[in-house]
Amino acid sequence: MNKVELVFIPSAGVGHLVSMVEIAKLLISRNEWLSITVLTMKLPFDFGASPSTKPPPPPQQAEAETSRIRFVELKPDGDVPTVPTPTFLFGFISMHKTHVRDIIQNIVHSESTRLAGFVIDMFCTSMIDVANEFGLPTYVFFTSGAGFLGLMLHLQTLRDHHNEDITEFKDSDAELAVPSFENPVPAKVLPSVVLDKEGGSTASISIFGRLREAKGIMVNTFTELEPYAVKSLSDAKDVPPVYTVGPILDINSDKRADDDAVLDWLDDQPKSSVLFLCFGSRGSFDGDQVKEIAYALERSGHRFLWTAEAVVLTAEVIESGIKKLMDSDGEIRKKVEEMKERSRMAVAEGGASYVSLGRFIEEVMGNIQ
Repeated sequence: MNKVELVFIPSAGVGHLVSMVEIAKLLISRNEWLSITVLTMKLPFDFGASPSTKPPPPPQQAEAETSRIRFVELKPDGDVPTVPTPTFLFGFISMHKTHVRDIIQNIVHSESTRLAGFVIDMFCTSMIDVANEFGLPTYVFFTSGAGFLGLMLHLQTLRDHHNEDITEFKDSDAELAVPSFENPVPAKVLPSVVLDKEGGSTASISIFGRLREAKGIMVNTFTELEPYAVKSLSDAKDVPPVYTVGPILDINSDKRADDDAVLDWLDDQPKSSVLFLCFGSRGSFDGDQVKEIAYALERSGHRFLWTAEAVVLTAEVIESGIKKLMDSDGEIRKKVEEMKERSRMAVAEGGASYVSLGRFIEEVMGNIQ
């Protein structure tokens, strides 16, 4: 049997790149005939927190297996803007279509490889055009959860089928009935890009709307974590088949120099006494916001470990949230431990995500029959 190849196109953010490489490693470990080419993009500036196109360290597996993942750095077609805007990322990705087309042309002409399709990042839906030119199916790896996937598809429905101007929800007290969420979603918590009146809303919703053109969507979640959202997507008639393949985690990443100091400090604290805050890897706080959050944390009277770069919250909101969290500490801790065990079971042999990934592999291999 000839080698079967998938072309992976991650977004430029390091979180997106690493998670796509992790799913690639899982795929080749499950099928000996499968190989993967990962096409990476290099940003012209720090668009968020430390994005990178340098491939993560190879997995600690047999050489024959790791050699089935190769990396190719893409070159943009034309001059790349040097100033970030709400629409920058989407345009930047599209600038690489010409190079992707050339690479696919070479793979298609290979006598030893049969190309089974594209697996693109959630932000790279413009690459569906290239796949269509070659008559190839496109699959999406959605790095966020099922709830967020359902939200973005719903916003596209509101805009394109109900003539809603999504940007009008900015500063609104409205609550949205989103199919993938059991409870109403306050408009105030919508991602800022979908509320942007300078093109960000139009571009982002259009990009996510094209997810419907994919042949399937792998989602970095597991059924037990988001049963309501997963069922809503599975029941939807206008959504491609959804494969829950998570949690996809980079558990072998290099330790930072200060990791040991942090862990030593944690070891010295009483059990269940430290609150961990993490607001993601994109964006940043300004100086005043950092001071405000730090002051609120200090006033709360609780120990905390904070890694934050994205969300803007008032001191009152944080302080209130901390107190509520710590007051219900026992219940939350129990739920976290329970979900941790369920996540292990999901990716173990026979688990829901393990089985779902197997179905995806069967689907891909069926493309070249």
